[in-house]
Amino acid sequence: MAAQLSTVAREAVDHVCPVPHSPEAIAVVRRRVRAVLAEWDLSPDVTMDALLVVSELLTNALVHALPPATLRLSWARVDERRALRIEVTDAGRALPAKQWAVPDEHGRGIAIVTALSDRYGIRVHTGGGITRWADLFAA
Repeated sequence: MAAQLSTVAREAVDHVCPVPHSPEAIAVVRRRVRAVLAEWDLSPDVTMDALLVVSELLTNALVHALPPATLRLSWARVDERRALRIEVTDAGRALPAKQWAVPDEHGRGIAIVTALSDRYGIRVHTGGGITRWADLFAA
């Protein structure tokens, strides 16, 4: 399977998906991501983790940031290993932190992302906007 995966990864182009600013978008995008990862022949375990990471990063963008949001799936090389990179870029914070929802209702998403991913990070763009990304080792 590793040879199959590396062939697929070399031939696969990044998958970019604009995300409508509505809660219903998460389910639609998850179905699309599931189809892309099936085409890329990703293992079922990594696919399930990737879908959870996608859900959490998208929810974060939709609840806490300004539109537009964009999801990008790509392949990254991390310490000589192949990793699925999941990125969600949004236009930045919509509300001051003190106005965010009660921690009991929200706030566990990034903890879930860090628990499921092999690496996680944030890039702040100088022209505005933020990209949150996570790498999941494919094999």
